[in-house]
Amino acid sequence: MSFSVGIVGLPNVGKSTLFKALTKKNVEIADYPFTTIEPNIGTIAVPDERLEKIKKILKPEKALPTTIKVVDIAGLIKGAHQGEGLGNQFLAQIRNCDAIIEVVKCFGENPQPEKDIETIREELKMKDLQSKEKENLLSKKPVIYLFNVNEKNHFSPPSDEFFKTLFEKEEFQPKKIKKIIIDVKFEQELSELSEKEKEELQINSSLDQLIKDCYNILDLVTFYTIKGGKEVRAWTVPQHTTVDIAGGKVHSDFREKFIKAEVLKWEKFIEAGSWSKAKEKGWVNVVGRDYLVEDGDIIEFKI
Repeated sequence: MSFSVGIVGLPNVGKSTLFKALTKKNVEIADYPFTTIEPNIGTIAVPDERLEKIKKILKPEKALPTTIKVVDIAGLIKGAHQGEGLGNQFLAQIRNCDAIIEVVKCFGENPQPEKDIETIREELKMKDLQSKEKENLLSKKPVIYLFNVNEKNHFSPPSDEFFKTLFEKEEFQPKKIKKIIIDVKFEQELSELSEKEKEELQINSSLDQLIKDCYNILDLVTFYTIKGGKEVRAWTVPQHTTVDIAGGKVHSDFREKFIKAEVLKWEKFIEAGSWSKAKEKGWVNVVGRDYLVEDGDIIEFKI
């Protein structure tokens, strides 16, 4: 099960620059519409301090974070729902994503973030009205509004009242929204530095928070497996997922031949210092297939 976030917005607002910063992929970036016709797709690791703490204790050969797929979708323009600027193709690409990062230009001469947001929202709504399929609506997808500023800006995002008015019709209300202010060009330049250079310059990136916001807005939970102490791995499932279904993500046998699972909270694992010591203390719980996986569970599946 893979979760994806689409980067959308009007042309030339910084979408491909953001994608490059997130994925460290080289993509064509130019100041003219439709640079991105076929979407760029990349995979990004979700920052996870818990995984790092588990890794310090286990000292495994491998430690694998969970990931999210990001899709750089071409710029939408007014009339996209009628096919303007290859709009139908681009809107279809958004439909395949679980959530949206909408990049809003807030730099240069006379930026109009409210107008730009309204343009994109109208295109999503109009496309949904055309659709015979009333599930997976574009206008209901969770949205992170990324206000793309530069260091010379003194920018305040649109007010809560603006968003309340924007979403006044319940049928077009996104499941969740989040707002974040980022200098995308700076982040792209920062992504090209080594970790040592960032430490020496004492510069922190805002991208880790953006990635976490993407993860959280999708209502996902992370659980961990510690394969014989040789590999620790983070896995992603939606909230309210039963343990047997979660097991199927690790290996099909863990779902099909599921008998039980042993579950330990990650904090208790850190406190105990090992799985065996946590077991001695009675902190490892045996659960059946109806157990709902909780964020931070370490799970050992039994078949």
